[in-house]
Amino acid sequence: MNLARSILGEKVLEQGIRYLVNGTEEKLPFLLHIGEIAAKDPNHKNNIKNIRRVLENKDSNWYKFARRLFRNTHPNIKKKIAVNFFLNASLLGVPKQKEAAQKIGASVPWAILIDPTERCNLNCKGCWAGDYQRTKELDFETIDRILTEGEELGIYFTVLSGGEPLIRKDDIIKLAEKHNEQVFHIFTNGTLIDDNLVKEVVRVGNITFAISIEGFEEKTDERRGKGVFKKIMEAMDLLRENGCIFGFSATYTRNNTEELASDEFIDLMIEKGAVFGWLFTYIPIGKDVDLEFMATPEQRAYMYERVRRIRDEKPIFLVDFWNDGEASNGCIAGGRRYFHINAAGDVEPCAFVHYSTCNIKDISLKKALQNPLFKAYQKRQPFDKNLLRPCPLIDHPEAIAEMVRESRALSTQLKSDESVEEFAKKLFPYAEEWQKVSEEITCAPRH
Repeated sequence: MNLARSILGEKVLEQGIRYLVNGTEEKLPFLLHIGEIAAKDPNHKNNIKNIRRVLENKDSNWYKFARRLFRNTHPNIKKKIAVNFFLNASLLGVPKQKEAAQKIGASVPWAILIDPTERCNLNCKGCWAGDYQRTKELDFETIDRILTEGEELGIYFTVLSGGEPLIRKDDIIKLAEKHNEQVFHIFTNGTLIDDNLVKEVVRVGNITFAISIEGFEEKTDERRGKGVFKKIMEAMDLLRENGCIFGFSATYTRNNTEELASDEFIDLMIEKGAVFGWLFTYIPIGKDVDLEFMATPEQRAYMYERVRRIRDEKPIFLVDFWNDGEASNGCIAGGRRYFHINAAGDVEPCAFVHYSTCNIKDISLKKALQNPLFKAYQKRQPFDKNLLRPCPLIDHPEAIAEMVRESRALSTQLKSDESVEEFAKKLFPYAEEWQKVSEEITCAPRH
């Protein structure tokens, strides 16, 4: 907590932590006041004021959300996540990132996504990482170096995926313990979460989980394997009972969009203890590529409307990464706000963009952020004034082809039997249809 202590001072930080550990949501005004003191960015100060105003209404779903989070989280996790996420990663880290970006001449992201391993204990249909070799791993020393160099740039939020990252759970605990000013957010299939791991998570305090799920039991087991849904439910029960912070991660496809967007599914997630949900639309890359598996443009529009309604009605925080381009000013990848390092060390713009010009094993993090593919991204972002079309893969496939050619990036997939132009050509019809549907949304009156 050295970063937060250096800015706020010992007494203020200690008082805030005491309120967090012993208090309830009634202490939120004081804690937000601390955040307002810490905030250097005028936008952050304004956001905190808006949050305070929303939380004044005790009948609102957001007040109920805050109450769930305060009352159900273990004191050690509550303390660590509040300082590491709200102070280090956001209020204090963002100004540090902006300062570093000026010095290196390239964007410094808010988060880094790292795959510790390609290995996985499941074999899910259409996995975005399924075309990797399943043998590569990043050694502990390399990940440790990336995190240390990230902290020097103001990055205090590390996302881990794979493969199944919990195959490396002992190393993850060691990393979380060593880098105790960071938040570690783990995308996991949930099947390796057990009592021993949960005890360690409570002890270190700075780990959260996003558990992959496809809907109810039939849809989940159909894609992930028989019995996986029951294991996910058991993992969620274990995490909830021990006061851990977790949510769900779901990919909506032609087969499950309506189920994932249903009140029944969201209510189940809330009942199980999920405080957030990350929604991804299926991207035809990786394993078992199938354009017919993609959600239709009409289904994508349906998810757009449903997520906005759920946010107004239910005490859970949902993010739809493609349809929330309006909130993020378009695509956040390519080092703008995040980027991906796969298990071989290849530095990629996004988990779904399997092209790279460099490997983190050969260069520093600063140098990696200055690579030509990221620069090609950043000079084009946002890719469209219509922020409901944020993605260079499925919304502007011509852009990904241009950027790969311009930067001379190479494919990082095991099987690269099609050119980037061939990949882009497949997605032109979808992109054109979504353009029409999205423009109808942007022209419709907002309530």
